Amino acid sequence: MSPTYPLLDPLEALRPLVRDSWKRSFDALATTGGLEPPLIWESRELIEFRRDHPLSAIMPVINKLLIEPSHDTGLLVAVGDEHGRLLWVEGDSSARRHGENINFARGADWSETAVGTSAPGTALVLGKSVQIVGREHFNPAVHSWSCTAVPVHDPDSGSVLGIVDITGGAEAVGANTLSLVQATVAAAEAQLRIHRLERQMDAGKRQGKRSHGTSGASKPLYRDSLQILGRDQGLLHVAGQAVILSERHTEILAVLALHPDGLSADELTAKVYPDGTSLTSIRAEMVRLRKLLLSAAPSLVPESRPYRLPRPLVLDAEQVRNYLDRGAHRLALNMYRGEAMPRSLAPAVEGIRNRVAVQLREAILNDASPEVLLTYLQLSEATDDVEAWRTALRLLPPRSPKRAAVVAHLEDLET
Repeated sequence: MSPTYPLLDPLEALRPLVRDSWKRSFDALATTGGLEPPLIWESRELIEFRRDHPLSAIMPVINKLLIEPSHDTGLLVAVGDEHGRLLWVEGDSSARRHGENINFARGADWSETAVGTSAPGTALVLGKSVQIVGREHFNPAVHSWSCTAVPVHDPDSGSVLGIVDITGGAEAVGANTLSLVQATVAAAEAQLRIHRLERQMDAGKRQGKRSHGTSGASKPLYRDSLQILGRDQGLLHVAGQAVILSERHTEILAVLALHPDGLSADELTAKVYPDGTSLTSIRAEMVRLRKLLLSAAPSLVPESRPYRLPRPLVLDAEQVRNYLDRGAHRLALNMYRGEAMPRSLAPAVEGIRNRVAVQLREAILNDASPEVLLTYLQLSEATDDVEAWRTALRLLPPRSPKRAAVVAHLEDLET
């Protein structure tokens, strides 16, 4: 059945590019109201991530051509990764303060699936330059802003590495602005090519000093990732590309991601299928998965005997657990989009689902602030959790205006 969209006159009046983006946004978010870009990283984690990201090599070019000229112009210059998460937000100091009111700030997620139509998120979906003007934004809180975003492509593979964005008033979407950002990105891609060649030369020199060992290739530019939280069909991000997987292929890749040393056919079958399934099934699925990845993500095609991935694959469920282990409860909760593959019956996935849910609940109830706990209570799995709601009531200050809603919910649960 085709999705049904709200009967909004503005939807029909939008440019085709923007209308298509709004439809994708309704599919992902259901409503334009109450959207707040989630904060993915705090400062320490962000610094570490930026240091290892390939876009760090182009920041001197971005700084010289865009950031320095943007001071006292009312414009912001943002650089985001291949998933729409803002790594750098610089420019006019007054505009930065106003941008923080809508969380247009370093560490925030501005992908279409998080905030709907915006130049950074939509440019990444389409893989081309995009300008979004005022009320074309899906989120009403952003209607006073306009923005121009241009994707940055890998000079070798052509994959999208991220975006460069200019945000502000009407001047942020002028024809000259688009040309300026496109020229800056072209210069940045040229710089990235030079940086890549220099690294390869250095690696080749080091390799020449060794008679044996690995090839002179530098370490991968990307952190491949698989999203399984709150969804049954995994979303695979590889080298700047996004691929939606079937439920079975998601289960297989999730299991392999958790076992980097590899699994035999028997072991993989036991973790993916219920009891009684023959090895024929897993082998057939692996053939289909390899065929899919050969065209969509060749760098991640699984090896055989044992089955294993050729490079690390970051699982969002494990990232949540890592944040919890470090006491970063708010970051963990921002990343947690719901139970891992809630309909999956794969034994290993059920284990992942339970581990993450239990660890998140225990951490939030035992250590989190009242504000973070209240955010946790908005999850569907916490709706009937009497202990969690009682904990919130105990932690809230006596005069907090939020106590009334907690009390009312508890009364409904205990009736």
